[in-house]
Order: sequence, then structure tokens, then C-alpha cells
Amino acid sequence: MREGIITRYEGNIYSPNIEADDYVLQCTIGCSHNKCTFCDMYKDKKYRVRELDEIINDINLAKEYYGDIEKVFLADGDALTMATDDLSTVLDYLYNSFPSLKYVGTYASTASILGKTLPELIKLQNHGLVEAHLGIESGDEKVLSDIKKGVTYCEIVEAGKMIREAGIRLFATVILGLAGRTAKAFEHARNTARICNDIQPDYIGVLTILVQPGTELYEKTQRGEFEVPTDMEIFEEMRAMMKGLYLENSGFTSIHSSNRLYIEGFLPADKGEFLNKLSLVIEGKDTSNLRSPGKTL
Repeated sequence: MREGIITRYEGNIYSPNIEADDYVLQCTIGCSHNKCTFCDMYKDKKYRVRELDEIINDINLAKEYYGDIEKVFLADGDALTMATDDLSTVLDYLYNSFPSLKYVGTYASTASILGKTLPELIKLQNHGLVEAHLGIESGDEKVLSDIKKGVTYCEIVEAGKMIREAGIRLFATVILGLAGRTAKAFEHARNTARICNDIQPDYIGVLTILVQPGTELYEKTQRGEFEVPTDMEIFEEMRAMMKGLYLENSGFTSIHSSNRLYIEGFLPADKGEFLNKLSLVIEGKDTSNLRSPGKTL
């Protein structure tokens, strides 16, 4: 890859697993919140929105190198914090630069979504923003407070509904194990199902908590204030969540490397199959599909 493409990125670059083959365009640096106790992704960066001309120059470099592309993902942690007019300009420039472009996705936070009006979100959809990846993490108020998510259940629901009302596809992520090895774990699972039912995301991605050195959650584990659930407890959480999901038509995946059990399909059509697979694993009748533990969140 040409030097210009490499040196334009600042720090480590992240995108969802399913966007691994996308061209990643860095519109913001770091995360606008950056206080979640479990996350180490942007601790080395100070949040800022990049200048519009820098972003346009990056698109020109990408066009020079790649020629044409079909998918783009906007980074870092929350590109939706950009001013609506500037983000619309970026979207227009992308589609004008790459004739084959079919998809532009972005990370989004509850705060950045609620910082837009519905007409602004609709404008972004009209300019080609296809999908937003929203980290719900949990539907449990205590867990949300414990992990310093900075938003409430009701605010997350409002944000999720706004994205869908704007016609932007919503990919929501949740994290199993955030309540630790406590009786609260099943409340976390059931309330996470409840928040998904309230929002009705187009797709739900499930992750499993992996405690990373350098995070506040890691320090809590070192002090004995948080205990990571066992694999079996995670499977039981997932089953409790699955039982509580009542979705009209949502994709569901646990393909993330943090998970030991891979399931993917659609709800409600595949709910029975998912529950059966989870039960077979929990009861020890079929562990053939278990994967090696993941190394990153």
C-alpha cells in the first residue's frame, strides 16, 4: 500500500467484523465519550473532528490507490458527531468518487444520534448513509451505570428508533457478561432482550466481555470487584436473552471473535433452532461447534 494511504490514519483503526473488507475513512479521531469501563479502543487518542479538506484529501488518495470500491466505513468511534452538512458533503464526495459505491456505514452513539434532528438524519440517509452501528451493550440501567455508558435505557431506545425512522439501517451490538458472575447477570440478559424488543434493530450482534489491560474494568477485576463469567454462564446468559427476544424481523449474529459459540440467522424464524443449539451446549450434549476463545473485543 502506498505510503500516503498508510500515514493518513491516526492511531489504531477499528471497524465491525462484518465491515472488515470495507475501505475505512477516518472522519473523527477517537471517541466522543471514551469513558466506558470495558473499552480500550481509543484510550490513546484525544477526540476531535477532522477538517473537511483532510477527509476529502483522504478520499482522493483512496481513489488513486483503489480505483473504485463498493463499501466504505466511517471511523473512528463516532463519525456521526460531524456537522450534518459536512457529513453530507463527505457522502456526496464518496459516491461521486467511486461509481460502484453501494454502502456507507458508520459507528454511532446514542448521544450523537440524539444530537441530530430527525430531518438531519433523513438528510444523511438521502445522501447515502446506509447503516449505523450502535453499541447498546445492555438494557439494564444498573449495568449501564456501572460501565459508565453515559446514557439511559430510554435515551438508547429513542436513538435507535430515530435511526430506523430515518430509513438508516440499524446494527445494534450487545455484550454478554457485563454484569459479572452475579445474580444480576440474568437481569442484564432479560433487560437487554427487552431493549432490543423496544427498538427492533435490523441486526443484532452479540459480543462477550473480554477484560482488557489498561481499562477501568481490568482494575476492578484485579481488586476482586468484578469476576468474569465462565463460558457456561455466558451461554446461559445468551439463552436467557434469546428467550426474551420478540422481534419482527431482525438478523442475529454471534460471529464476533469474542464468542465461543457461533450462531447466525434471523429472528423470529430461527429462534427455536438457536435455543436448541444453546441448550445442547449447556447440557453438554453437543460441544462440537464451540470455538477457541477470542483475544480481542
